[in-house]
Amino acid sequence: MASVQVERTDDGGFVASNGRGARVAIGGSGDDGVFTPVELLLAALGGCEIVTVEPLTAERGHRLVRLAATVEAEKVAPTRLGTVTVTYDVELPDGDEDAARVFTDVAHRVHEHHCTVGRALRETTATEQILPDLAR
Repeated sequence: MASVQVERTDDGGFVASNGRGARVAIGGSGDDGVFTPVELLLAALGGCEIVTVEPLTAERGHRLVRLAATVEAEKVAPTRLGTVTVTYDVELPDGDEDAARVFTDVAHRVHEHHCTVGRALRETTATEQILPDLAR
């Protein structure tokens, strides 16, 4: 099971943390030095794809010189995103005639079938909220 803790900090900001000690600051769109929740969603998708594509291309003998992605989405309503687009920036190794085909094949399979975040966005994923019993 994946799990993160999100809480308000003493300075009034917010932070998400995991059990391995990683932390990321969260804030509003006007706050400097923090990710908005939507930006974290986009980062999760890009991260999911890249951390899956990289080792799969490398283990096939085609270590890419550069592998990066820009993930974008427009808000089409106050609480709704339009299409989320992942645009790759790749530099292939010199002299590797098969690298482009391998990268394209792997990236397509990862996007369609192997990235949990992408699948959660494309398919119906139930969410549930559990509130404490505050009755006194």
